[in-house]
Amino acid sequence: METVAEGRETDMLVVGSGAAGLVAALAARTAGRSVTVVEKAGTIGGTTATSAGVVWVPNNRHMRDLGMTDSREDAITYMTRLSDGRSEEAAIAAFVDAAPAVIDFLEETTGLRFKVLEQYPDYFAEFPGGKPCGRSLDSGLFDTNELGPWKDRLRASPIFQFVPMSVTEFFAWRAGVEPLNVPIDTVMKRVGDGFVGYGAALVGQLFRACLACGVEFLIPRQAQGFLVENGRVVGLRTTHDGKQSELRARRGVVLASGGFEWDRALCAQFLGGVLTHPASPPSNQGDGLRMLMTLGVGLANTTEAWWCPTVSIPGEEYDGAPLFRGEFTIRALPHSIIVNRKGARFVNEAHNYNDLMKAFFRFDPATYERPNLPAWLVFDSTHVEKYSVLTSLPGSPPPQWVPRGATIAELASTIGADPSGLSATVKRFNGFAVAGVDEDFARGEALYDRVYGDARESNPCLGALRKPPFYALQLHAGALGTKGGARVDTHARVLRPDGAPIPGLYAAGNVAAACAGAGYPGAGATIAAAMTFGYLAGRHAASIGDAPH
Repeated sequence: METVAEGRETDMLVVGSGAAGLVAALAARTAGRSVTVVEKAGTIGGTTATSAGVVWVPNNRHMRDLGMTDSREDAITYMTRLSDGRSEEAAIAAFVDAAPAVIDFLEETTGLRFKVLEQYPDYFAEFPGGKPCGRSLDSGLFDTNELGPWKDRLRASPIFQFVPMSVTEFFAWRAGVEPLNVPIDTVMKRVGDGFVGYGAALVGQLFRACLACGVEFLIPRQAQGFLVENGRVVGLRTTHDGKQSELRARRGVVLASGGFEWDRALCAQFLGGVLTHPASPPSNQGDGLRMLMTLGVGLANTTEAWWCPTVSIPGEEYDGAPLFRGEFTIRALPHSIIVNRKGARFVNEAHNYNDLMKAFFRFDPATYERPNLPAWLVFDSTHVEKYSVLTSLPGSPPPQWVPRGATIAELASTIGADPSGLSATVKRFNGFAVAGVDEDFARGEALYDRVYGDARESNPCLGALRKPPFYALQLHAGALGTKGGARVDTHARVLRPDGAPIPGLYAAGNVAAACAGAGYPGAGATIAAAMTFGYLAGRHAASIGDAPH
């Protein structure tokens, strides 16, 4: 849909339509500036639309309304610990200071009404500054009919579109443990009525608000490079239907084009090639990062991603590419373990997905290999009887393509693991399950471990593997997106290697260096940071005078 004439000049150009780009557009437009969003995909929403739509915001007013305490100092202490020295103090402080105001701004200018997820702790709630609840906020549901003729342009999640519920409802209905509790009539009526939940609901509200206040969209259109005059970024070179054109911006360009997880060459260059099965839209191919590198900008955190183990169902596709599903629940539930090719456990299976994955990448200098790849999620028939496995409901056998064996040793041989090693591992783990204490990896002891566990058990994460047949799912090295790119300042201005800002250029979201550094503070941290720096970019660009030409 082309909504502006070719060659038209606008106050601000935004590249990308995820949460970072849409909030940047909304922040500038509500400040009285004209804004045009450029999106290369045929849909609006980017990675955000395929996510759970949760945002992690320390010291937000909703937690205070519930009597929960938080502080700037606690949030900075906590984020600094998790950053592993890979984030600048100023970036963390900018996020902590601005994020609560972004939530207030969005509730004032959109239909969004955030709600505290009372079941969700920080990923390391036990660390100094961590909180047992309150920072992760649910974005609710959205009626796509409110988008009018743009309804079909909202990106559909490959999984969540079929279960329009809020994250609050997911936990209230115990959908992860007892999916048959979900009121299917309610959910199916929502599908028919055009409602969406999770990330699509968050994007839908942002998109509707942008349209309502006059933000203009060019879709599909790909940004290919910057227009630079006298050291200032003044616009974009773009392509549409094979035709090249130039778009100019008086006050700035905000790059919010997502990460590079679907580009094998960039993954090899920056991540060592370990990221092979990303759980994000295939359009995240590093376009923005390449554009930035042509300007010689300062880069940071490019060796990091929002890591997540993924599984692949044969034949499943999304946007013409293989679909890789993030695995969040099976590994945390009883009667399951994760093992390597030796049949050995190597990590707390219920750990948060970002830091859990780091154990997969351990490098053995003696053998010059990563001994924990490939890895397998092993479970027994008791697990199958009690819980869902991918597309199978409790009590239904897993799909035929899932490897299985009548004995643990037979399963090990089927998947190429060491039979004696796996048998010994299962025997040891079963002892822990009976005792209710995991002596090797403390599974089930941390507050977050229990989020996806089975509260009906004394240890929600432990259960013996005894009942044949036994099954295995290969866990792949995946990510929700990369988290490295341009260094930015507290206004989200892109910096040169010497630390000086490049006039007219901003970056937010996964194309910028994440303020979280190596860490993942809690559910929704990636989206909240994207929105916050998008907001900072939009407001700063709107506040400056006309750029010289």
